[in-house]
Amino acid sequence: MIISASRRTDIPAYYCDWFFNRIKERYVLVRNPINIHRISRINLSPDAVDCIVFWTKNPKPMLERLNELEDYSFYFQFTLNSYGKDVEANLPSKNDYLIGIFKSLSDKIGPDKVIWRYDPIFLSRKYTMDYHIEHFGELTRQLKGYTKKCTISFMDFYPGIKRNIKELEIFGISFAQERQVAEKLSKIAFENGLKMDTCAEKIDLIDLGIAHAKCIDDELISKISGSHIRAGKDKNQRLECRCVSSIDIGAYDTCRNGCRYCYANHNMNMLYKNVENYDADSPLLCSRIGSDDAVNERNVKSFKEK
Repeated sequence: MIISASRRTDIPAYYCDWFFNRIKERYVLVRNPINIHRISRINLSPDAVDCIVFWTKNPKPMLERLNELEDYSFYFQFTLNSYGKDVEANLPSKNDYLIGIFKSLSDKIGPDKVIWRYDPIFLSRKYTMDYHIEHFGELTRQLKGYTKKCTISFMDFYPGIKRNIKELEIFGISFAQERQVAEKLSKIAFENGLKMDTCAEKIDLIDLGIAHAKCIDDELISKISGSHIRAGKDKNQRLECRCVSSIDIGAYDTCRNGCRYCYANHNMNMLYKNVENYDADSPLLCSRIGSDDAVNERNVKSFKEK
């Protein structure tokens, strides 16, 4: 079993204590996002967990506690964009803080285990193609040697984010423009020794040396864990997503990064309520078991070949 922590929220940034309590207790409870009264109990023992994939924009709270994961294989998907606070409202300064955190994490666990994400990419009057090229170049030069790969994607206009992005005056972007952006960014990446791939994109850029990504990657997990991983495609993800199967332990409407493009927060009132309910000792993230809830043990197994 591979644990995703998490596509639904930023666990390293805001729920680090809760996560390590779950590791200590060797189990976690997760609500079904479709039927919230169905709760799965998931075994988090090292024998059951092949790898943990962290998704974050600020792993600082975890840096001094990584030794608590000595029995686990893990790696980080670290999103570091060039947008300002008009887009990513609650993130610390990139130059003064987050770039340093990225380097510190890489120094602790190695560049193979820190994947740089530059996504989602959108174009607007402020964030032009030239803007992305200039600032991506600056980030790339600073992160050189601290990661091996950059994953990019282009913005998906989910219905739930239309109100949030209205003030940004974002332009529609054609496949030709996507290709142009990708070609220019990849040239910068390649010149600085980085590979580049795309996350869940229809556009084929293999002729530019840009592959389709597996963000939850059985090949990387096999390398990290030292055991061959045989896992199929995650059927719960979009058709274009090449990630292998994983179990997400996060919860929607709990991320506090304040990103305008975020698909994981649907209701601000629910976000505030969930944050108020956060209890680091609860087996559920930002929630507690109620009388209408049903808890069932989820059958899990290792993907490691014997």
